[in-house]
Amino acid sequence: MPDQPSSSRGAATYQRIVDAATQEFAEYGIAGARIERIVAAARTNKAQLYGYFGNKEQLFDAIFFASMERIANVVPIDATDLADWAVRLYDEYLSRPDLIRLATWARLERRPTGHLVADHDRYDDHKLRAIAEAQAAGRIRQGDPFDVMAMVIAMSMAWSPVSNVYAASPQEPTSVHDQRRTLLRDCVRRAVTPDPGA
Repeated sequence: MPDQPSSSRGAATYQRIVDAATQEFAEYGIAGARIERIVAAARTNKAQLYGYFGNKEQLFDAIFFASMERIANVVPIDATDLADWAVRLYDEYLSRPDLIRLATWARLERRPTGHLVADHDRYDDHKLRAIAEAQAAGRIRQGDPFDVMAMVIAMSMAWSPVSNVYAASPQEPTSVHDQRRTLLRDCVRRAVTPDPGA
């Protein structure tokens, strides 16, 4: 994220731009987002937005990388319990569907293959180290740590806004979410448990 302004008034405007841009990009993507709608929703002007963020692409980058950092911080990995991590990811996608939509737009409009972001912008080094250490300790099945991580994340997204089968919502009964959490936890645990015969 660009440096936030020091005055409380400037900081409030900056945050309104971030909030409005997050919703705009999550709904319309990079190409479909409109600066006019963002500044109207943020109750500011283009000059202020461009002063903070540069241009629309840079604004998306700031929003997108902040969303990745949020997920990494709010849902830190526990490689000794990847099943619990998957359930916590499920809950984060449920409470903040805009974050997963931003990643989906980045995939569709910027990097259709390979890693979602360039190597120097990735947030997964510590996750991969944690998985590798758990593998070395015999707690997680062997295999490329990145593939293990990718599989667990994909399982956690089974009911997310990017699902091509069913997107969950917070309005569904708690019992429904609890059933999914139980299923997800069990499936991830089975998927990552080392094979005793190996």
